[in-house]
Amino acid sequence: MLLLCSLPLGCGKDTSDNEDPLPSFENAGRRRFPDESFAIGDEVVELPARQEPSGTGQGPRPNPVRNAYFGDLHVHTTYSFDAYAFGTTATPQDAYRYALGEAIQHPAGFDVELREPLDFYAVTDHAMFLGLAAAAGDSATEFSKLPSSEPMRDINAPDNMGFLSIGQRLRAFATFIPQTLSGLLDGSIDAESTTAITKSAWREIIDAAEEFNDPGRFTTFVAYEYTSSSDDSGNLHRNVVFKDSRRLPAVPFSRFHSQNPEGLWDWMDGLRAAGIESLAIPHNSNGSNGQMFKLVDWAGDPMDDAYAVRRLRNEPIVEVTQVKGTSETHPSLSDNDEWAEFEIMPFRVATTKPSEPQGSYVRDALRRGLALESKGVTNPYKFGLIGSSDTHTGAASEDEANFFCKVGILDSTPLLRGSVPLSTWQSLAIGAAELFGLAPAGTRTEVGDRNYISTVTPTFGAAGLAAVWAEENTRESLYRALRRKEAFATSGNRIRVRFFAGFGFDRAKLDSPEAVAHAYRTGVSMGSDLAARGQQAPHFLAWATRDPKGAPLQRLQIVKGWENGGETYEKVFDAACSDGGQVDPASHRCPDNGATVDLSDCSYSQNVGASQLQTLWTDPEFDPSQRAFYYVRVLENPTCRWSTWDALRAGVEPRSDLAKTLQERAWSSPIWYIPQGDSPADTVEPQSGEPAGAEIVSSAPR
Repeated sequence: MLLLCSLPLGCGKDTSDNEDPLPSFENAGRRRFPDESFAIGDEVVELPARQEPSGTGQGPRPNPVRNAYFGDLHVHTTYSFDAYAFGTTATPQDAYRYALGEAIQHPAGFDVELREPLDFYAVTDHAMFLGLAAAAGDSATEFSKLPSSEPMRDINAPDNMGFLSIGQRLRAFATFIPQTLSGLLDGSIDAESTTAITKSAWREIIDAAEEFNDPGRFTTFVAYEYTSSSDDSGNLHRNVVFKDSRRLPAVPFSRFHSQNPEGLWDWMDGLRAAGIESLAIPHNSNGSNGQMFKLVDWAGDPMDDAYAVRRLRNEPIVEVTQVKGTSETHPSLSDNDEWAEFEIMPFRVATTKPSEPQGSYVRDALRRGLALESKGVTNPYKFGLIGSSDTHTGAASEDEANFFCKVGILDSTPLLRGSVPLSTWQSLAIGAAELFGLAPAGTRTEVGDRNYISTVTPTFGAAGLAAVWAEENTRESLYRALRRKEAFATSGNRIRVRFFAGFGFDRAKLDSPEAVAHAYRTGVSMGSDLAARGQQAPHFLAWATRDPKGAPLQRLQIVKGWENGGETYEKVFDAACSDGGQVDPASHRCPDNGATVDLSDCSYSQNVGASQLQTLWTDPEFDPSQRAFYYVRVLENPTCRWSTWDALRAGVEPRSDLAKTLQERAWSSPIWYIPQGDSPADTVEPQSGEPAGAEIVSSAPR
């Protein structure tokens, strides 16, 4: 209890001058990320041609107008150093079993299970020290005998998985990384032996993906996380997803090969030239302190076309929501958006330092891209959107009513999550420990007349999901959907969102069973550019279908950003209302549909809301000379937040400083309007398998 002020949890009130609670490498005589970079070879793994097991590949025929598939492209298992320290022993195989609907054991000893299986999943363990913590913890390995491994040794023994192990886990986490790095840099730890451990773990991750990939039914991707940050602790993490498994690097590129994400892109480009295709997905830009979507490159120089094209080629998609908060927008950036304050995690990742909103949120980045275009520079921020979980237990925690958070034993109970108050004796004990210096000041936080464990976890949210529109559930088809940005994000529910734009939509056909085929044939889908047609205003076709296991839909919105005279602007338009409501032409808002939540049992209104919302919308403020982006945001009726569920089950009042309810939502990837005379910096022609006649224009280069 007294050691909870820690890396993943944080403690106390904070100012921008607070020390970074991440482990420091200064004890090795270097700053946290040393100037030295380890070399990475060009060795590859070539897998034999895989025979599909009997019975696979017999799923539904490819759908030319595409199906919605839901998954998670951000999952950690026992091979991630932090997950192992937090008690996770789930293997990549366990993670895939979970995605398929099986129950697996949480590090704290209880079973966890999805409400319904997912369509695709990717294990994305940290490349940095991949497999080393697990090797250090296994007393049978030679690596475990090193002095630097001592804190991890037997840490996940069956008799050490309880609450009392938390202090040891935090100490191990804080010492293992810097001591191991120091040993590698001074030569006291053999680099070849650690590389061999990483290669072995990476190969097990590859083999697990191969074992569970079932074309037509369930898709796995070989993937990992590149984990870097700026010198001011700004989050720069990316997940790297490989298109297939025929040829793969023998070692994944990590922070220790380059702190600079541009180094990652160079490595990916080199692999691409050798026939190994991949894409990178930035996440938690909300915790980047403005570093994720800057207006200069790593060296501080203004962005140019070469930089933008390289970034677009390697990063066509951004993760907009996950456990550590939602990165769509921030109230200080979107003060006219009543729904901007959704699951805001305001800290730099793994610290309690505040994160600067500008340059940290997706909508702001989309606007910055327009501003760069107005100056004649290729837009580097023309990306699509997905969600994912960032679970560190192998199991995505995407259900508000069954939330088990992300860092294993350390946030496994409502008390540890800060959603349920300390008892009187617990509060007094911590107070005494603070007084006598046995616990840091600020281990408790007072809210009203209650004391809670001081942690950043209350700012976490139930996990998001990645969703794509693809012809079939295969690596090839799903990867192509990500590449063309026909992808959308949800905050955890299975809301389905379609979004098209065009000039030739026929209303009669849009009301027919051929509506989707007509939209593909005569317009462009989410993730695309729409070139101007004279002075004609485009039509936007948007519709959303509710999750049958979620709440009814309340409203469908279209978020617009535009540029005028070098300045950028934004506006939220309600475009379709539930319950027969009509959008007010002055405020552009739907009437309140009266949906409520009963906080005594978390039941919610069942008699209002829509199962589907659809609209053919025209921008009432359209100016054909202005470049712009548009994306859909759809909101459910209010339901209970996870912290309210925790309080309800504990028989206490919900914490007064936290939102008691939320509105689950989904976001489409944008469509960009290109004025007459402008043109994208590069074009992606329709790939084979596109619906006949579809014109897919995108700035993402091949």
